[in-house]
Amino acid sequence: MSVSPSSLSSSLSRSALVTRLRAVGCVFAEDEAELLLSTARTPADLAAMVDRRIAGLPLEHVLGWAEFHGLRIAVDPGVFVPRRRTEFLVGQAIALARQAAADAARTAPVVVDLCCGSGAVGAALGAALDQVELHAADIDPAAVRCARGNLAAAGGRVHEGDLYAPLPETLRGRVDVLVANAPYVPTEAIGLLPPEARLYEPLVSLDGGADGLDVQRRVTAEAPLWLAPGGHLLVETSERQAPRTVEAFAGSGLIPRVVTCDDLYATVVIGTRPTRD
Repeated sequence: MSVSPSSLSSSLSRSALVTRLRAVGCVFAEDEAELLLSTARTPADLAAMVDRRIAGLPLEHVLGWAEFHGLRIAVDPGVFVPRRRTEFLVGQAIALARQAAADAARTAPVVVDLCCGSGAVGAALGAALDQVELHAADIDPAAVRCARGNLAAAGGRVHEGDLYAPLPETLRGRVDVLVANAPYVPTEAIGLLPPEARLYEPLVSLDGGADGLDVQRRVTAEAPLWLAPGGHLLVETSERQAPRTVEAFAGSGLIPRVVTCDDLYATVVIGTRPTRD
């Protein structure tokens, strides 16, 4: 139950709430105010949520959820917040998973979400695909707990560990679509991120090493061992980094291509394992 308009007379008025949010630099203060009002259960709850937001916590951590690809994804404190631009990666992955199932004349493609964070990507894939064998993995225990809740509806299995290490060996050579929204911010650029990210999201989900591609290279190097013939690896990266990601894909024996979305300012590199090695 959200806060009713009448109860606001003894709490924050809508206009006062917008004013307070604007004062601390919330660009979309009106939208944030609506979300806070619709989520809070009592005036006291609303006041506490506003205080946390003004203190700098990401809106999604304050609300406890993020809207992503038409879903409400639970986002626990300290867990990476899914970005809207990643919806483009999801769209590409859905199309490839459907095509893989059609080509193999089976109903359930095998999908793996590495560096899954909250499990937003896997949850979106599970919701879009009629049937799917879905696995996800993350090294952060808090992310794994969060992802297990978000992937439960799709029957997804979430594993805790470093990249491929915790995945079942039975997945080797069977994965149709492997998505890896690995960290790709160069270490020296971490300090330039908004405070919401660098103070409240885990560094392991942001820091991609000296050039931002350390984790991507590790994902790419082992991907051919896990992908089925004709299977696809998808990673989100920046337009500037894409050429080096393409080089890494090609060096690992994958056939790379780059797809972009101007509206979401998103760049995704897709690598396909050849049907004959």
